[in-house]
Amino acid sequence: MLNKINISPQRQKLIIYIVLTVITFAVFWQVNQYDFVYDDIVYVTENSHIQSGITLDGFRWAFSTTYSEFWHPLTWLSLMLDYQLIGRNAGGYHLTNLLLHIMSALLLFCLFNRMTGAIWRSAFVAALFALHPLRVESVAWAAERKDVLSMFFGLAALYAYALYAESSKISQYFLCLILLALSLMAKSMLVTLPFVLLLLDYWPLGRWPKVLKNEGGRCNVDPLEKEVSAPVKNRSHLTGRILWEKAPFIFLTIVSSIVTLWAGNKGGAVVSMEYLPFSERVANAIISYVSYLGKIFWPVDLAVFYPYEHSFPLWQILLSCFILIGITIVVTYAIRKLPFLFVGWFWYLGTLIPVIGLVQVGKQALADRYTYLPSIGIAIMLAWGIPLLFPREDMRKKILFPAGTAYLVIMAVLTWQQCGYWKNSTALFNHALQVTKNNYLAHNARGITYGELGQYQLAIEDFNKAISLKQDYADAYYNRGYAYTNLGQYQRAIEDYNEVIRLKPDNEEARRLLKFALEMEQQQKRVN
Repeated sequence: MLNKINISPQRQKLIIYIVLTVITFAVFWQVNQYDFVYDDIVYVTENSHIQSGITLDGFRWAFSTTYSEFWHPLTWLSLMLDYQLIGRNAGGYHLTNLLLHIMSALLLFCLFNRMTGAIWRSAFVAALFALHPLRVESVAWAAERKDVLSMFFGLAALYAYALYAESSKISQYFLCLILLALSLMAKSMLVTLPFVLLLLDYWPLGRWPKVLKNEGGRCNVDPLEKEVSAPVKNRSHLTGRILWEKAPFIFLTIVSSIVTLWAGNKGGAVVSMEYLPFSERVANAIISYVSYLGKIFWPVDLAVFYPYEHSFPLWQILLSCFILIGITIVVTYAIRKLPFLFVGWFWYLGTLIPVIGLVQVGKQALADRYTYLPSIGIAIMLAWGIPLLFPREDMRKKILFPAGTAYLVIMAVLTWQQCGYWKNSTALFNHALQVTKNNYLAHNARGITYGELGQYQLAIEDFNKAISLKQDYADAYYNRGYAYTNLGQYQRAIEDYNEVIRLKPDNEEARRLLKFALEMEQQQKRVN
């Protein structure tokens, strides 16, 4: 990572751009041959608006709809464009996701290299982001176009902000604001970007007065390479300026958050307070923070669904609290000498807040795709923290660079393997059931897949298992009733639809299918 290659910095950067692009393409290329999975039918294959391509009506629909429980017009427009160009070719959608992911990785390298001048550490951050197995869900799932599209515009916004911090040009400021708006119109995950900007102001941009280490107004950004930021011109007004210039960004994120919650409540994505008491959500959030850390460092047994557990052992909660509080104390204590540890850690903590489960969206306890932005914080800590353990340059050449390369190779191999589980829905849910326990979500999803294939008996077996694991799971009753209807077993279907209505009285579709099953049962009796 710190190996000083005897070629110009410009050529080093060009080599990194090329190698990062080629390796990421190679690791993920197999997704080009894969099928649509799971709720891709909602986003593409059974979405008439998407299949109309880019039209004026399509624009209106994209900006006005809360279809699929979210407001993300830019994502809909992106999928419309794909459909217009490639139709129902699933590989094309995955390839677009991959291209956006690669461009985000290149932007990430460009961003940190510009802010710090540390070429190889910036390359490590970008490479770990690009090649980590946790990225597979965002790239190999067409429905997660929102993830990669939002990240691309979000990182572009950060780069525009870095340019603004250098030049104070108002055009760069407004460009950053526009790019954030585009990111939020793809997915609201980057509502934490104003917080990230404040962290970057501290390090590596060095815009906060308290990080200054001498009267000349210059801040050491990298203690190993002794790089410095631009001088501060007006320390007395800097703090107020730094905070006030974030006001438009905060306003955008507040609006985006309100729209997201409104759309989620309207579509039923936000889980009710009665379903998940606040104490359980807090416990899950604490444990999830540590679980995500574990997956970043040891990315095995990854699954598309992780079921929510309604009770946790006290020791697990206390241990997770100890780990989180302990790291927070250490990085805060070392903030003056090692600001990158503070920035990386709070980047991780802060950017996970929207999806950590305090406001529960969906029934999953956590999701691999949620680490897309937060994991960058941990990569920063590794890239700038580990070299401090090797103060001698020759040791960094002999040990650190080969070790960093080997680690990235291992991540790339695991990512290639993880991609293989996404070739179709059956393989995806089979793997999820192999690596998780009591996963009623995966049983229900695999049952839906079997139903789509006409294998209704196998579907019913999975729905039975899902119901046995979670007896109040209305979706599984509904899906089993639908399977029974297709098999002509109307009495059983009627029982399941009645159960759905008992659990969810406002489910009009279940009432419609119940009426149909009752009519068909009467016809069946008359024939007999």
